[in-house]
Amino acid sequence: MTTKTILVGIFLGALVTWIPRILPFILTRYRGLPEPLIRFLNYLPISIIFALTLSSLVKEQRCDLPQFHWLEILAVLPTFWVAIKSKNILLSVLTGIIIMALLRLVF
Repeated sequence: MTTKTILVGIFLGALVTWIPRILPFILTRYRGLPEPLIRFLNYLPISIIFALTLSSLVKEQRCDLPQFHWLEILAVLPTFWVAIKSKNILLSVLTGIIIMALLRLVF
C-alpha cells in the first residue's frame, strides 16, 4: 500500500512539473504570441540576472537588517563595467572570477 502511494505521488509530482514546462511549447507551436508579450519576454533575461546578482550581494535574515557582502560588491562593479563595454558574457564572467579570486587572496 505504501509503495503504491509513493509511486502515485512521484507520478503526480512529475506531471505537475512537466505540464508548465512543456505546455508553453505546445501552445506556441500552433499559435504565435502577441507582440506585447514578446516585448515583455525580451526583458526577462536581464531581470533574472539582476535578481540573481542582487541575491548574492545581500544577505537577508528574518528580523534583521540586510547585510552586504562587500567583497562581492567590489567584484561586481568592474565586472558590470566590462560587461557593458565589451558586451561579451564570457569576458565579463572571467573578469568577475579573476577579480573575486584576487580580492579573496588579498582580504
